Amino acid sequence: MLNLTLSWQSAGALAAAAYGASVAVRRIGTPSPRRVSVGLVVREAATMIALFAVWQYAGQISVMSEDGAIDRGQSIWDAERWLHLPSEQTLQSWALPHPWLVEGANYYYASMHFGAMIALLAWVFLRHRRAYPWVRMTVVLVTAWSLLVQLIPVAPPRLLPGNGMVDVAVEYGQSVYGESIGGLQADSYSAMPSVHVAWCVLVAVAVIRLSRSRWRWLVLAHPVLTVAVVVVTANHYWLDGVAAVTLLLLAYLVQWYAARLRAAYLLRRSAVRGEGGVGGAETPLGPPPAPVGLARPADAGSVSGRGD
Repeated sequence: MLNLTLSWQSAGALAAAAYGASVAVRRIGTPSPRRVSVGLVVREAATMIALFAVWQYAGQISVMSEDGAIDRGQSIWDAERWLHLPSEQTLQSWALPHPWLVEGANYYYASMHFGAMIALLAWVFLRHRRAYPWVRMTVVLVTAWSLLVQLIPVAPPRLLPGNGMVDVAVEYGQSVYGESIGGLQADSYSAMPSVHVAWCVLVAVAVIRLSRSRWRWLVLAHPVLTVAVVVVTANHYWLDGVAAVTLLLLAYLVQWYAARLRAAYLLRRSAVRGEGGVGGAETPLGPPPAPVGLARPADAGSVSGRGD
């Protein structure tokens, strides 16, 4: 099973071409709303492809020798036992007697990671355009920080000797860590943190925050299943998911604080110019609070706005 079909060079070239196409579409001929919209879609696709190129490239480099990857993986395993966390091997042992369950977990691991994120970005772009910037920026921030951490190789449970974990993807011929069409081999020593977990929680938060449907809470099944899958397939430790969610919360906090600083700047500028109404940006943690120490003009609007 292969879910990586582009090398970082191919993805980078495709991203550059898409950026060029987005500019051409928006500038050639008489401007029109339709042309602008198509240009925006192509530009956003280029941004995600560029992020994928960085992902691919980062998987091939490290700042430390892979010789210590096993020791670092063992340290995480030992830390979990010290913290009395449930054993990943126990959860996997429950699934091993059921081949259909193991195969399903392998498929979910390989396909839903990118599939759910692509679906989310398309939905937010088309239905909740004002919220799209913070969703996209969250993806960029949490992925970039995760890749920085992954520059330090850490062996996943499936490669850790003596822990009883089985590499079920290899056993069932479904591994995504073989040679891809682009000749790229996915990084096998990027266990910490789990980008799978970061992205699935991001998807759930975005859907619950933006959707008005009473069925939106069903999206919580995605992070629950993803966490179970990354453990059953022996690709990640529990602490990989904890670290990923921590980075996601940090990404939310950074954007919230940036929105707060922007609100402060706009309030100062509007006060100097005698203007009212300060538009605010959508933030994942809700509307930024009024800056401390600044008197809001009587006619100023709310520093908020949902991304609907």
